[in-house]
Amino acid sequence: MMQDRRTLDRSAIEHHYDLSNEFYQLFLDPLMVYTCAYYRDPEGSLEEAQADKLDLVCRKLRLHPGETFLDIGCGWGSLAIWAAKHYGVCARGVTLSSQQVAYANEWIARERLQDVCRVEHRDYRDLVGEGPFDKVSAIGIIEHVGTANYPAFFSEVHGLLKPGGLFLNHGITRHRHWKRTPQWDFLIENVFPNGELTHVSHITEAMEEQRFEILDVESLRAHYARTCMHWALRLKARERDAIALVGERKYRTWLLYLHSSSVNFEQNSINLHQVLVASADPKAAVVPTTREEIYHPFEGTPLRRAS
Repeated sequence: MMQDRRTLDRSAIEHHYDLSNEFYQLFLDPLMVYTCAYYRDPEGSLEEAQADKLDLVCRKLRLHPGETFLDIGCGWGSLAIWAAKHYGVCARGVTLSSQQVAYANEWIARERLQDVCRVEHRDYRDLVGEGPFDKVSAIGIIEHVGTANYPAFFSEVHGLLKPGGLFLNHGITRHRHWKRTPQWDFLIENVFPNGELTHVSHITEAMEEQRFEILDVESLRAHYARTCMHWALRLKARERDAIALVGERKYRTWLLYLHSSSVNFEQNSINLHQVLVASADPKAAVVPTTREEIYHPFEGTPLRRAS
């Protein structure tokens, strides 16, 4: 059964993410971030908001120079690279997409971060017994884990953390009384073959059952509505290029998926929650009990896309 799940996950990732790096470059920001942005300025650009989102995650995790950081399902490596470059951590990312790995490691080499950052083509389940890491993130992964696998997933993450370490889970959630729709069936068939959503209380309960302490829960629903709309508009503007890369059917499928996702977030049909937890340890440093330091504007230099 475990091997069947691994096969499903790998096939789903290849179906969605290996369309081509060039296709995603048509509508993502220069940092190639394919998860909810964070709009400090409600009317701000996608580029600014994605840089702010990367920094928000790093601040919530209280990253410090010299710490070890693991990003599960790291995409094109943007968070790992950001954390290594701006926070001085030793960062590692894993993804099941071979195209993402190639892109990320070329970017890492271009930034001369090979000594402190790497991205690997690996299943997170193969990391059991490695580490431990000071901090771990899973950004946009919980939707693909499968609710029946939450106990194993959070147990494995817990085992990868040092005592007192922090873990940030960022993912789409649904209402407790949500029901399947034809639109959801279309997305599962054509866009996310292994997608599965649940409500945030289910996620936090599963975390607590694996001995995590819940420190902070934040909804970014409105941010994701705007993110998806930005993606849809950018993809529409590159229609000819998109069709040339993936064909008209795939282009129209992705455009529909992005527009409908924006509407669903706008109408509160689905949500996006960041949950920060700790591997409990009475001897660990106390995490600040206020959010002030998290929300200062980022003052660093945004990273450049590897080209």
